[in-house]
Amino acid sequence: VHIVWSTKYRYHVLKGDIQNRCRSLLIQICDAEDVQILKGVISKDHVHMHLEYGPSQSVSDLVKKLKGRSSRKLQQEYPELKQKYWGRHFWGIGYGCWSTGNITDEMVNEYLEHHRRPDDGNGANFIIEK
Repeated sequence: VHIVWSTKYRYHVLKGDIQNRCRSLLIQICDAEDVQILKGVISKDHVHMHLEYGPSQSVSDLVKKLKGRSSRKLQQEYPELKQKYWGRHFWGIGYGCWSTGNITDEMVNEYLEHHRRPDDGNGANFIIEK
């Protein structure tokens, strides 16, 4: 499945340490939920993830965990985010989700690759857009 969601108000807050921490949190959440990241991109105001998950998991529950846990941790660890986002929400409402059954995994990966900017090589499937 290909999932996309954005920061609240599309603010460009996913930069530097926050962007790196967001990436590591999303990787941890996927590992904990037994979800494989086929490819991913973190831009300044949104996240793309191409994921493979088990048949007993639902996309809505998975996105709820990805957005909820990462939002909570980022706001705890980066108090400056609370100045921009009063309240508890870091991510915008909703998400886009597309099954990759009607297109090939290679097509999705190629699309995400065009967002690519090489990172440190750690977690090459989940890249950070500079």
